[in-house]
Order: sequence, then C-alpha cells, then structure tokens
Amino acid sequence: MATDPVLLGRPTDAELSDQLLSTAYRPMSRAWWFLFWIAMIGTISLVVGVTATVTTGIGLWGNNIPVAWGFGIINFVWWIGIGHAGTFISAILLLLEQKWRTSINRFAEGMTLFAVVQAGLFPILHLGRPWFAYWVIPYPSTMQVWPQFKSALPWDAAAIATYFTVSLLFWYTGLVPDLAAMRDRAPGRVRRIIYGVFALGWSGSAHSYRHYRVVYGLLAGLSTPLVVSVHSIVSSDFAITMVPGWHSTIFPPFFVAGAIFSGFAMVLTLMIPARSIFGLENVITLRHLDNIAKMLLVTSWILTYSYALEFFVTWYSGDEYDIHQFFEARPFGPWAWLFWTMLVCNVLVPQLFWFERARKSLTVLFFASFLVNLGMWAERFVIIVMGLQRDYLPSAWHVFIPTGVDWAIFLGTMGFFLLLFLLFLRFVPFVPVAEVKELAHELKHEEGH
Repeated sequence: MATDPVLLGRPTDAELSDQLLSTAYRPMSRAWWFLFWIAMIGTISLVVGVTATVTTGIGLWGNNIPVAWGFGIINFVWWIGIGHAGTFISAILLLLEQKWRTSINRFAEGMTLFAVVQAGLFPILHLGRPWFAYWVIPYPSTMQVWPQFKSALPWDAAAIATYFTVSLLFWYTGLVPDLAAMRDRAPGRVRRIIYGVFALGWSGSAHSYRHYRVVYGLLAGLSTPLVVSVHSIVSSDFAITMVPGWHSTIFPPFFVAGAIFSGFAMVLTLMIPARSIFGLENVITLRHLDNIAKMLLVTSWILTYSYALEFFVTWYSGDEYDIHQFFEARPFGPWAWLFWTMLVCNVLVPQLFWFERARKSLTVLFFASFLVNLGMWAERFVIIVMGLQRDYLPSAWHVFIPTGVDWAIFLGTMGFFLLLFLLFLRFVPFVPVAEVKELAHELKHEEGH
C-alpha cells in the first residue's frame, strides 16, 4: 500500500521561507477576522463571568451539597486533557524520530499552552477566594502553616505548574531559529527589533545549532514523563476518595489515555480550518491527518477497554453502592443522556477511522473530532457529577444544575482559547520553518539513494 508523503513536492529553502514565514505578516483573511470577533465575544463572556464570581461569590455557580465539584472541575480536567496532545506530538514523537511530527508540532505545542491557561482558571476560581490560591504552594510561611502534602491537590498544582513551564520553554526553544528568520525578513523596523529581541542573537552557525539540538532534546526528554504524570496526579484527586465511582486504581492510565484522545481530537478540530485558511496543504498533508486519525482510533479502544473494565470490576466487587452508580445512576439517572452521548462519541464515532476514506476526508475528520471533544467533556461530567449526586445517602441526593454563570465561564474559556490561538497564528510562524527545511533536505537525500 502506497504511503502519502509528509511533504508534497520538493520546495526550495527560499520557497518554504516565503510560504511559512508570510503567515505572520501578510493581511489576514476574512475567515480569520470572523473567528477573531467570535473569540472576542467569548472572551468578554469569560470576563463578565469571572468578575461576577469574584465580586459576588461562588454561590452564583450551580454547585450544591453533595455536588461540590461541578463545572469548575469538569472543565479543568477537560482542558488539561486537551493540553496533552501537544507535548505528546512534539516531545515523544521527536524522541521516537517520527518525521510526520514536523509541520504540526508547533501548532500542537501552542494548543497545549493555551489549553493549560484555561484549565488553570477553574481550580483557582473554585477556591471561592482565588486571592488565596498561593496557599497550595509550599512558600516560606511566617505562620508555619504548610500545605497538606498527603492531599493530591498540592501535587496537582505543582504538576500543572511544572508542565506549563517546561512546555513553554520547549515551545520557545523550538521557535528561536524561526524568530531569527522573522527578524531578517519582517517588513518594518519595529517588527524586526521585536523579533530580534526574542531571537536571542541567533546566528544560525553550526555551533549555535549544535547547542540548540542538545537543549531541544533535553527538554523533549524532560517533557515526556510530564505527559504521564500530570493527568495521573489529576486522576488521584478522585481515586483517593470514597465517592462511588471514583475510588478506582484504573484512573491514572484511564485519564492519561483519555487526555491524549481528546488532545488529538482538538488538534484536528483546529488544524483542518487553519490548513485551509493559510493554504498549507503541501506542508500539512493527508499523511498527518491520517496518522492523527489512527491515534484517535487506538486511544478510543484504550478508553473502550477502560469503560468495560470499570463495569466488570464493579460487578465483580459486589459493592452495592458502586453497582448502583454504574448500572442505575449513570445509564438511567439524571443526566443519563450525557452518559449515552459519551459512549456514542468516544466509542462508536472513532470506529469510522477503520476506513481509509474516512481518515482522509476533511469533513468526516472535522465533525468526528468535534464529537470526540463533546464526548470527552461528557465523560468528565459523568465521572464528576454523577458520583456526587448519587452517593451513599438517598436523603442527601441532589441533582446538579449548571447556572448561566457556569455556562458563561465555560464558553468564555473557549472564546479566550480561540483568541490566543488566532493571535498565535497571526504573529508567530506556526509551522516550524527550520525543521521543515531540514525534512525537505532529508527527503531529497533519501531519494538520491
């Protein structure tokens, strides 16, 4: 079976520079501006929701007793999961020397950073008094009051802060050669000065490039275990409790697989329109889309196995509370339609990717990736809310209903995420020019043999 190329044609270095660097300084299309104003409306919604929460209190949210963890934690886990594919594509595939990562790695890295920013908002706001968020950090307190290190929550804050910091350094290090290229080509003195400052004096010499490769490889090695650690620790927030449906040893691998699944889906959702808007079909080829679709299929089967295993272990344990949670509350209780949405979107929809025609159809890929994102959000809702609203005491059962402020903040983070992403596309070469040139030379060298 013939394999699609990772780079169409054999463009020269000058042609690649003209095509890929111009995305940062040519006039934006009407499609970009249309999305920009939608993102601005969403960002305003976020500002209004956060302002109301801070000035009035968390009582504006739909949280109640026993559902103390509502939209705030659902959206936190969902956004953190989306942030996983960027590091997976960039760092792990770099260490595995996979050529298809080139062209899409910086795109995915940007998505990671912006998703983690959205995720970080929710636990801070969920504290009720966000101005005391620094209490989870082990700073030298004069009151000798330290975080509770037996709790997963301080570890959660440390893991996410580390993940964000390393991802930012990894992203910026990869950008340096392209920022130098922008410095040399950007129209206007102001832009050349700005790009020159961030290029850190990059000269492109063999000496600089050798050091660059070492640092880039070290950061990739450091980032790789963080992909696993972050969502493993997030899952511990649930697994260490006694809430029905939560205290499960399968949660760490289950959460990591789900995170990579949702992250790859978001990469497709963003990449397909961006590829068309900027005319990058020769650089981001069907081979890239095909491989991402295969990753979605693999991770979907890991999730399907995890779902089945949860039901089997629950039945085998004989615990009546867990049995009620899995066999009655989730499939037939309040919000049961989200449980079935989760199964359809996460289990059935990815099965389309058994077929090559579906993996290479932009329409199928876009809508399937959108449904996967919807399914993964539904999964977070099912895990978090359904366990709490149907716990041990029927007299304490209470259905969670999100409020307008809940929706305003959640949809607002989508707008803010899109805004950051559009600005990233506007001001930075989102396809790594230096790496694509290197790939083009490697392909020519291989053809010569």
